[in-house]
Amino acid sequence: MQKQSPAIIIVLLAALFLAILLVSFCMGRYEISIRKIINIFLSTMLPIEKDWPDTLETIIFKVRMPRIFGAALVGAALATAGAAYQGMFKNPLVSPDILGASSGAGLGAALAIFFSLGVLGIQLMSFALGLVAVMLAYAISLKVPRDRALALVLTGILIGTLFSSGTSLLKYLADPYDKLPTITFWLMGSLSTTSSKDVLIALFPILAGTAALFALRWRINVMSLSEDEARSLGVETGRIRFIAILGSTMMTSASVSISGLVGWIGLLIPHVARLLVGPDFRMLLPASGILGAAYLILVDAMARSVSSVEIPLGVLTSIIGAPFFLLLLSRQKGGWQ
Repeated sequence: MQKQSPAIIIVLLAALFLAILLVSFCMGRYEISIRKIINIFLSTMLPIEKDWPDTLETIIFKVRMPRIFGAALVGAALATAGAAYQGMFKNPLVSPDILGASSGAGLGAALAIFFSLGVLGIQLMSFALGLVAVMLAYAISLKVPRDRALALVLTGILIGTLFSSGTSLLKYLADPYDKLPTITFWLMGSLSTTSSKDVLIALFPILAGTAALFALRWRINVMSLSEDEARSLGVETGRIRFIAILGSTMMTSASVSISGLVGWIGLLIPHVARLLVGPDFRMLLPASGILGAAYLILVDAMARSVSSVEIPLGVLTSIIGAPFFLLLLSRQKGGWQ
């Protein structure tokens, strides 16, 4: 069978994403038919006679739409950042939290909850400390004279461990009846309280980071080679790595600030996208973004549908991601590229 071109595969992935997006509006504790969903959306543009209560419009536009769009935004951001990290560091086990962005964002949110700074404070502190963690790891790695990429990964792991220890300390000191449950639930990941304002706040840094990665996508292809080969082709590896890390960190920190810690997306989805469209980052980045968005929308729909109590996103992504990743590894016939 002839293999489809990457462009056609991306079009098919976009169609799958739209189908999952539509179906996700139907899922939840209050089930709504697809026909009614379509009619409600069309009624905002066409003079369609209403045969549904106003409650349905409130559920769709005020409750489900913000969290579905938030899931799409977070999933796309984490998957795209993960693909960029794996290419830059030439390592299939790298994910967006490898440099401490998620750990820093988690500590920022825990600090905001500990000091009762409110929802906006949680988002701002989470975003800021995510950036601080990665920039600190990057600054320390510059002191290492050899193998900057490896030094960056190692310092990122150490900074992430340090920030995670700070989060653990705050959980130990927090009020066990009020703030501790809030910190714990936030760290497990959820979009249950996501509003349109939250999505808009996260949209701008995510779009900025995405634009930076897409502008550098052919250079990231070159970064997959050795440092000497990349430099011989005229690529300033240090500057490109810094811009790509900054863009990926902005995307990761902004995502964590509205959804909490949601793992495995940045590790798993780029592998699936690479199997579908190949290692060329001109196709891999958009494919990863579309797949990540569709995947987290589906996981979020499951989180609010399979049980009377909402399941944290981080729990579901781990339960689904770990076995699926093992399956991918067991069926990998060649080396990772």
